[in-house]
Amino acid sequence: MGTDWRLESCCGTEEIVFCILFGSYAALNLLLWRTFIIKPMKLIAVFAHEMSHATACWLTGGTVKKIEVYTNEGGVTQYTGGMRCIIIPAGYVGGAFYGGLFVALSGDRIASTVSACVLVVALLGSLCYSPNKIVVALSLGFVSLTVLFLFLDWFVFNPLIQYLTLYYGVFIGFFSVYDIYDDLITRTAEGSDAVACHELIPCCIPRCVGVQFIIVALAFQGLGVYFALLMMTSNDN
Repeated sequence: MGTDWRLESCCGTEEIVFCILFGSYAALNLLLWRTFIIKPMKLIAVFAHEMSHATACWLTGGTVKKIEVYTNEGGVTQYTGGMRCIIIPAGYVGGAFYGGLFVALSGDRIASTVSACVLVVALLGSLCYSPNKIVVALSLGFVSLTVLFLFLDWFVFNPLIQYLTLYYGVFIGFFSVYDIYDDLITRTAEGSDAVACHELIPCCIPRCVGVQFIIVALAFQGLGVYFALLMMTSNDN
């Protein structure tokens, strides 16, 4: 049987659990947003933002010197070379993309395992770029957590790694929307990517770009849900 692009065979038990978890994770994030409990998740979302800058830098021929994350939920990626017009907006767009990608890959056990391994490699790799103490703590903490879930999933009980991957995706995507709204629409934060982008390309008015970025971020989450359900229905068939 071919791929069920219209999701006509959706939704079985697995797909229903996925949708319930997606909604529950989003609600939980909203409920705990201003508490210290999810502070580590906010910082890992900032890490995804900074890693997006770094990835854009590498892809455009630049060199990354330093990756830092701060407790005030900010971060810095120092680099030389590359294409600034791509690197600067890559933080917002890339963070949203990674959020949607994690959501999509949570629809399959192998895909979730691969995404978790890539995250582990990225966290460990960041330690080679003059990290501050926060990045070191984040890397060691989330590597340990992710590896633990990988071990439990493959040797004790599954689908734990899919649930963890889904939560990573929902939170990073949720944070990206909030970050764009806070930095580009409600205000213009001095020293932010929005200001740097405006200085580089004057016609890029932060609020207008912010609306476009939020639409893109929400679209990534929507596509993530669609492709996750697509993988689940394909596996069922």
